[in-house]
Amino acid sequence: MPDTANDRTEIETIRAYIDGQWRDADKIQEVRDPYRGNVVAHAPVSTAKDLDDALSAASKAKKVMAAMPGYERAALLRRSADLVTARCDEIARAMTMESGKALRDSMVEVQRSADTFRLCAEEAIRIQGEHVPMDGSAIGAGKIGMLMRFPVGVVAAITPFNGPASLAAHKLGPALAAGNSIVLKSSPKAPLCVHKIVEALIEAGAPSGAVNTVYGDAVAPQLVSDSRVDFVSFTGSTAVGKIIRNSVGMKRVALELGGVGPTFVHRDANLAAAAKACAYNAVSLAGQTCISVQNVYVHKTVYDKFVDAVCAEIDAIRFGDPMDMATDVGTLIDEQAAIRVENMIGRAVDAGARLLRGCRRDRAQLNATILTNVRPDMDVVRDEIFGPAFTIQSYEEIEPIFESISDSPYGLQCGIFTNSLDLALSAIKNVRTGGVIVNGTSRWRNDQLPYGGVKDSGIGREGPKYSIRDMTEERFFVLN
Repeated sequence: MPDTANDRTEIETIRAYIDGQWRDADKIQEVRDPYRGNVVAHAPVSTAKDLDDALSAASKAKKVMAAMPGYERAALLRRSADLVTARCDEIARAMTMESGKALRDSMVEVQRSADTFRLCAEEAIRIQGEHVPMDGSAIGAGKIGMLMRFPVGVVAAITPFNGPASLAAHKLGPALAAGNSIVLKSSPKAPLCVHKIVEALIEAGAPSGAVNTVYGDAVAPQLVSDSRVDFVSFTGSTAVGKIIRNSVGMKRVALELGGVGPTFVHRDANLAAAAKACAYNAVSLAGQTCISVQNVYVHKTVYDKFVDAVCAEIDAIRFGDPMDMATDVGTLIDEQAAIRVENMIGRAVDAGARLLRGCRRDRAQLNATILTNVRPDMDVVRDEIFGPAFTIQSYEEIEPIFESISDSPYGLQCGIFTNSLDLALSAIKNVRTGGVIVNGTSRWRNDQLPYGGVKDSGIGREGPKYSIRDMTEERFFVLN
């Protein structure tokens, strides 16, 4: 790959932030640019002592945060949002260099992170309970009942590499808005941009101990199981999510896990719009999103036209240097991830799948791949690909596929393109997923919406209002 000025970028040093102090590490881990291969940052590898100190600090700070008025928490988050916005270019470049994400996508993600902080600021002053009428029975008559909400205390948050800034904001923002303290562990593969988001929070005036960071996967098991943690928020794979769920005891959790991106294109759909949306949302971010379009089901009467249209759209998408603003899609997170996806595609082809586009790999970069003639038992259909590849399958009757999706392990989001209100309502009623997007793909997400899955796709909902609801606990108050 060509030598550019980015090969000579100064290596940045990341430090943990614990109890209001930046902390140096005895051991570091290299963070490498997946496109060029050069080191872009040194990240700390936190020890058990670091984690213990972070949890102790968060435990002390939870009283400070709970006592902070809502308007002050809102002001803190607005200041943080302004700082993130002002540093958009810096944070986005860091994200692209460490993750291989196309720079223009990184810039959008940083702006969304700032917007998430602003949305959390609005919700910080709207945390409310309800009046419960007590005169429905003789024992309650004459009494006043109120359901009130209070911060849970200490939030443990673990974020992945694929949306590092945005997903960190979706944990930091609600935790602070709700009046909690937090210990955050970012992915070792994309810690630099998260570090810069945390820097903005600290500079904005987060109280000592309210925000703490630890690094490295070794501390994760103790972080989620420690008795000082009151709530665990995790975004990542289903396999790890199940391990966390089984290790946290009676703690409440929010788990945002995997999916297989089912999206339907019915015979009455706008084919041009559907083809464009499916193509882009299957390969954007190199397919590394849990709601990425993976399985496209097309009515047999429009199947051939759709396939031609989607292939034309894929051919127009530009893969290349993530730092080039003309690039649509950069790399996967590393070469091992690209090899894993390449092998999945190879197994499908060996089993009879037809390759319409792809599959060419150059180290961590994998071009767009379209598979047809697939079967439900193939892992490219059944399991999460997490790469720039998708299947196209024809159908005659749609209800059996609705049923098979509902019976499958995954249930994150589903998209359906149709102009039939009856069919749209049928999808909403009968497809058991966390969300159904009409005339959009499975990948559509707005940071305000209640986002999350069911079954093996997760527990709980993200989105400022809904995360804050999860990160507070109800307390019933009776006045005799």
